Formats: sequence, structure tokens, C-alpha cells
Amino acid sequence: MKLDPVTLAILGNKLAAVSEEMCLTLQRTGRTLYVKETADFACALAGLDGRFFAYPRSIGVSGFVGLECAPSIAAVGPLEPGDVILTNDPYRSEGLATHLPDLHMIEPYFHEGRKVAYGWCFVHCSDVGGRVPSSISPVNTEIFQEGLRIPPVKLMKKGEMNPDVALFLNANSRTPDANMGDIRAMLAALAAGRRRLEQTIGQHGVETVATAAVDLVAYSAEKARSVLKRVPSGTYSFSDYLDDDAATRLPVRIALSATFEDGEVHLDFTGTDPQVATAMNIPSRGRPHAWLTLRVLALVNTLDPTTPLNVGMLAPVKITAPEGSLVNPQEPAAVGVRHAAAIRVNDVLNGAFGKALPDVMPAASSGTVIPVVMAEPDGRGGRRVQVIEPMIGGTGARKGRDGIDGRDSGISNLANNPVETVEAELGIEISTYALRPDSGGAGQWRGGCGMELTFRVLTDDSNVLGRGLERLLFRPWGSNGGKPGMPGQLILNRGKAGERHLGKIDVLTVNAGDTVTFLTPGAGGWGDPASRDPQAVLRDVINGFVTVEAAESDYGVAIIGGAVDAAATEALRKAMGESTSGVAQGAERERWDEAFPASVMDRLNRGLVALPGAVRQRRRREIFDTVLKELPDGFPRIAASEAAVNAARQKLEAAAGSF
Repeated sequence: MKLDPVTLAILGNKLAAVSEEMCLTLQRTGRTLYVKETADFACALAGLDGRFFAYPRSIGVSGFVGLECAPSIAAVGPLEPGDVILTNDPYRSEGLATHLPDLHMIEPYFHEGRKVAYGWCFVHCSDVGGRVPSSISPVNTEIFQEGLRIPPVKLMKKGEMNPDVALFLNANSRTPDANMGDIRAMLAALAAGRRRLEQTIGQHGVETVATAAVDLVAYSAEKARSVLKRVPSGTYSFSDYLDDDAATRLPVRIALSATFEDGEVHLDFTGTDPQVATAMNIPSRGRPHAWLTLRVLALVNTLDPTTPLNVGMLAPVKITAPEGSLVNPQEPAAVGVRHAAAIRVNDVLNGAFGKALPDVMPAASSGTVIPVVMAEPDGRGGRRVQVIEPMIGGTGARKGRDGIDGRDSGISNLANNPVETVEAELGIEISTYALRPDSGGAGQWRGGCGMELTFRVLTDDSNVLGRGLERLLFRPWGSNGGKPGMPGQLILNRGKAGERHLGKIDVLTVNAGDTVTFLTPGAGGWGDPASRDPQAVLRDVINGFVTVEAAESDYGVAIIGGAVDAAATEALRKAMGESTSGVAQGAERERWDEAFPASVMDRLNRGLVALPGAVRQRRRREIFDTVLKELPDGFPRIAASEAAVNAARQKLEAAAGSF
């Protein structure tokens, strides 16, 4: 590093502040709820290598630090002042965009004719065409169904908007005015970054600022290596599942071996399922992509909060993501619901790191983010499309701390939409938006509660979309003796005639008077529930996080007349016995693992991923159809006999041995 520590610290704070001011500009001038309220956007400053050296800490999507602009910049050729690149194509941008509704912009910043940096921003826009309103459907089978693909192109040329690009954008969206409003807000954010960077150069000089961009990345890399050196050397393996691929009842496996050595970590996803024929694939392009590395950022920032937030934090990270797998799909795989798989990747990283650092890492978070979308008739033959709420659950408990209720520290740092604003924008009436009692996993430290959203529809022929519904089957796991969280549910007309419990949905058609209820999962607990302070259980009951009945059954705490009955509590806890000390994944996952052991699944998936793309999915379905014939319908919610499990496992082992 060339700059002295004081100058570097000053410029680090100033440049991070530039990125935050860009975000504030974008939020204040944005058109849609998803920008103004939810904050599904981000801004950053990138160096001449296209990687981010300044990133906001307190606003916007927190996990995109590792995205790379260089392929998109190279794709458009020479750039001049006033040019702005636009793209949303995950494949042509080489993973900068990760699904089509995310519009990314890049502007070169010049000083006295010399290019000194790039400004970057993205927003999740309302609709880019495709098969369904809001463009995202879990059952799309290829990216062509997901909307307008925009390769890296110049939206702005020398400060003027390219009318042909704008025409394509408007012609391929159900919400062209809303989209253009957010696009202009993005341009305003980039302009704010340009002005503030020029101001910083005026104060410190162009060479000093350019040097700071390089030194900040090197400094973060150095601090990240120092943190990772504190992790005990070794290889730690963990696997977890998506409930299914939204088209079949087959769970989707994500496997990881994390090897820590001398300040570096190698994340090997070998053993992960092949890419699916639906929209849950993560287009990482086999790189240390943001969706595959977020937990590394969290670990480094937890153990050393002074580390500057930039791409240098990922310098010690190596990735193996087999091509053709869920975490590195081949074009034209659909990717619209990639966040569902990315959240499970986060859980897998959390589980593997937890084996190395059991007193640092938490239990599983709720494991789901559900952008609940309403598309209602606009009276002119079209539809208004808005996100009602990005539904989440809670955070996992960790040693010494309960999980956070109704807040997920997972992948995106999204905010909730105020009820009043939603009801002003859409024809719905929200009757319940609250925490979900008893949903957090029991433990010495309790997992965070999930949430309930119930709304009444006011307009006939409306559509509800809930992409990313997960943890309906496999529960968020508890750690070090803690219990798993409660699974999620989706209910139509709860408590009324015709009540229906639904699974994953694509487009749910509803009419005036219908009610829709989303119940999100709770997070995992940490430690033996019988060791929890009875007074903490009482406080949870008073605050509505735990019911009196669950206090008794889950924690062995008797609450009578609003107080803890010490004698009854002692008797209950003696009867409970000791909790196991490992990971508690719930009966459904335990049953599944009996029939589908991790070691066999690793071998099977290595063989499947190596097959040609056209063969992969067909062969996987054939194998699972053969194995599942030995098991009862409803497995693993329903237990199977020992003989059935043994027969299924033998067929799985035979299939794995055929490669």
C-alpha cells in the first residue's frame, strides 16, 4: 500500500459516503415501492478493473460486493463522458446481473479527459415482460421465458438517452412508466456519484484518489486473511436442501466442503445437484460470486468490523462450482428465482463454518425471502404490478444471543413496505402483519420468530405471486442442541369455507373477498432448551413470541398465573432429558438422509453433473423415480419402514455406482 494509514482511512470513509449518497439519491427519486420502501437496489464505485472499491454499509442490498463490471464494460467498446451502460442479462454480463428484473447501469467517471473510476447501480424493476406479471416464475424452464434480455448496451450516449433502447424497454414491460421512473432515478444516482467523486478529487488530487481505490482493496484483503487465519485449519462439510424444484417433488441438494488454511478458504460445491429445469439456478459463472460468498463477508465483518467493505474481502476465497450444477448452470437455464437457492447456499456456508467456529456462527436463519407480488387489473386491459411485501422470517440464535424476530440477516437487507403505503397503491386490505408465535426454534437461545401476512383482496381477477417459497418441508436447523424452527405455510381463505393449504405457487388467481395468508418459517435455536433461563421464557410469553403451551412442551417451563412455577418447572425439565449436542434438522430431513445418505449423494451428483446437459435431468428423474417407488407417498413427511428405507438406499447406491 502506498498511502499512509490516516489518509487511507479518511478516503475510505469519504468514498463509502459517496456510494451511500448515490443510494439515498436513488431511493428518494425512485418511482416504485420496491425502490422507495423496500430498498432492493445498490450503488458502488468500481475501479478501472471493474471491481468495487467502495460499497455502502447501511442502505440497499448488502451482498453484491463481489460482482464484477469488467465483462459488461468490455462488451460495449470505447466509452466517452456521458455514456451509461445498461444490462440485465446474467450470461452476457458474466454474472453481474443475476436475473432479468435486475437492471444494472455502469457509468465511466472521467477527470480532465482521463477515466478514473466507474459508478454502478442496480434496481429490481417491476416487470421486464416474460410469461407472468413481474417476470419471475419458479416454473420457467429457460431464460427466454423470463422477459426481455438486455445485453450490455449504451443506454446513454454522450449524455443523451438512446431512443431505440428506451423503445425496446417500454415495449417489453407491463409497467413501462414505473420502469422508466426507476431508470431515471438510477441515472440521478450515477450523476450524484460523479459529482461527489469529482469533489473528492478536487480535495485530495486525482493520483491520491486513484491510489486509494487500489489500496483500500489491498487493505481489506489483508484484514480478511488475518480473520481467516483465526479459523482452525481443516475441511468442514455440510449439505442442505431446497424443498423441491417447484415442478416435481424432488428436493434439491446443495453441498459444500470448506477448506481453511493459512488465511484462505476454498469453497467446493462438488456434490451439489445438477442445474434444475426450473428457475432456481444461480448464474455464478464459476467465480467467487456474490451469491456464493456472502457468508465470508459476514464472518470477516463480524470478527473484524473495521474491515472496509469492498471486493478485497473476497481475495482469500477460491471457488469450485462444477459447470452444469445448480450453482453454475449452463445457458439458457432459467434463473429468475435464484435467490431461493442463494439463501440455501448461505445456510450451507453457515453450517460448514459453524463446524469450525461453533461459538461464533448461529443456527440456520428462516431460509426464505418471499417477494409477495400483486398484479391487479388496471381497468384498461393491463395490470398494475407491485410488491406487497418481501416476506422473511428470523435470524438464527447463536451462543449468548437470541435470534432477531422478523428480520433476516441473509442475503439482501431489504426493508418492509409500510401497510398504509401498500394499501394506497393496491386494492388489498392488510388484516395481519405480525410475528408468528412459537415459530422460532427452542434453545438455550431462541431462534427468531417468523412472520404472518394476511390480506384481503378487493378486486376480482387479481393475481398473487409468491416466488421463493421455501422451508415448507425441510425446517431451519438448530445448532448445538437447539431445535429447528417451524416450517412455513401458504393458506387461502384461512378459517373460512373452502380453506386451502397451498404449496409453492406460480400465479394464484384470487377474487374480491378472498384472503391470503403467508406464514414464514422461524429460525433455528442454539443450545439445550432446558438450559434457557425460565425468566427469559416468561418474557417471551409476555411479549407474544412463545405461547404458554410451548413454554411447557419445548422449554419445560410451567407458567401459572403469569409467573414461573419453580417446582413444576424443575419436574418438567427432569422429565425432558438432555438435548443432543449436534445439528437438529427436523424429522423430515432426518428421514430423507436415512434413504439418501450424504456420501452416496455426493457420488451420484458428481456423476450426474458430468453428463451432457440434455441427459442430466432425464437421468436424475429416472433414478429418483426408481428410488422413491420403495418409499410411501408423502415421504419424508410420512415415515417409512426400515425395510423400505433399506431398499431405497440400495437402489440409490446402485445408481451412484453406475457412473
